[in-house]
Amino acid sequence: MKKIFLSAAMLTVAFAFGQKKEIAAAVKAIDAGDVSGTNAQIAQAESAMGNKTYLLEPAVLEQYYYAKGLALLKSGKTAEGASYLAKINDLAKNKIFVGKDSSKNKVYYVGKTAADESGVQGLKEESFVPNLTNKLSGAVNPVLQAANKSAFDAFEGKNFEVAGKKFEETYNLLKALGTDDQTLLLNAAVAYSKGEKMDEAINMYNKLIQSGYTGVGKTYTAKNKKTGAVESMQKTDYEIYQKMGAASDYTDFKIETSPSIEKQLYLTNADNLYKAKRYEEAIKLADEGLKKFPNDEVLTNVKGLSYFNSGKSAEFIQILQDKVKKNPNDYESWFNLGIMQKNDPALAKDAKSSFEKAVEVKPDYVPAYQNLAFLMMGDDAKAIDDYNAFRKAQKIEEANKVMAARRARLASALPYAEKWYQYDSNNLDAVSLLKGLYMSTKNDAKYQELKVKEDALKAAQK
Repeated sequence: MKKIFLSAAMLTVAFAFGQKKEIAAAVKAIDAGDVSGTNAQIAQAESAMGNKTYLLEPAVLEQYYYAKGLALLKSGKTAEGASYLAKINDLAKNKIFVGKDSSKNKVYYVGKTAADESGVQGLKEESFVPNLTNKLSGAVNPVLQAANKSAFDAFEGKNFEVAGKKFEETYNLLKALGTDDQTLLLNAAVAYSKGEKMDEAINMYNKLIQSGYTGVGKTYTAKNKKTGAVESMQKTDYEIYQKMGAASDYTDFKIETSPSIEKQLYLTNADNLYKAKRYEEAIKLADEGLKKFPNDEVLTNVKGLSYFNSGKSAEFIQILQDKVKKNPNDYESWFNLGIMQKNDPALAKDAKSSFEKAVEVKPDYVPAYQNLAFLMMGDDAKAIDDYNAFRKAQKIEEANKVMAARRARLASALPYAEKWYQYDSNNLDAVSLLKGLYMSTKNDAKYQELKVKEDALKAAQK
């Protein structure tokens, strides 16, 4: 018998054709309501391709997500099914990078990140428009409504873990229908945080940050003349009614822009990572955040503390010392050096010097004055506890020594607190600290002046 050997290229063609046939059969089966038949066809396709979905051309990949997602949905596995269906939207949102790998297989990478990670060179960008999205609404809408209601009910009932899962599920189901509403991911992140499911919360915040979500958006409202109620509208409807003028059923047209929460996303998740002791990730995220929000005290502190707690404080201090040696005008590195040094009691004097170098270069650098004030104050709560303990033990001389040392420290902190207030006079923390220092140093006139300012700031925040 004559043996027939297929070339590698022919094997690839046969492999791709087999998958295409099985996936097309899966689509027909799920459209006919045959879940078991769909699962059988999908299983055959997956057995051949494994995780190599990049070998499927976009139209076939869309069919795979469609059939598998709906089969899972109809089997009651809504969260998993939603995640597959949502991937159809990713095919529309991202460029498809097409080319051939080292084995001459034709490859299709969805998005630049996947393309870069592949290492395949010479890829060409293409676009793809899904054509199965319109077929999803009948199956997805009822599940979407139920998931959304479950999410809010669970949140109100303080069942936060369930709420987080249901918000995430709602997001994916809505995304499958073509709407990428990332506020649902934010809801999921908040719910997971409240439920102390930190890994899940971190994952949600990372998704939001990586997607470039800022929370900035416009809402369109107008008052219904008949009911008097203020109603939200789509932009198109808003513009139509507004152009109608007096003939419109609406009045009091308003457009409101929500503020950016991008910075808060970085602050929250860097802190989450630090608390979860995922220090390397915290440092990386803090660095990314500091590129967007230079000199942010929270991100800087998280970065410094993460280095310190990961046992790399000495290395970080050395890096910073090298930087300021090369560039003495690098006030940020002076400040970061001070942050690292202040965490070691033996380096308190060095920390003071580093912070002072920072304001020497940049006289209005508030974070340095802030840290100098607290550094000079020392552990004030401990001093008060020690004083009370000595008084209780009737060791009056020791108690007086503690109080005298405390007064001296507060007096040394005063000039830095005044500088903080000088450059940040509407900061409630600065005002409250300075008010307390004036009281401790018996400057009643200044104390009364700052008390009035403090009361005004607190009233403005209500």
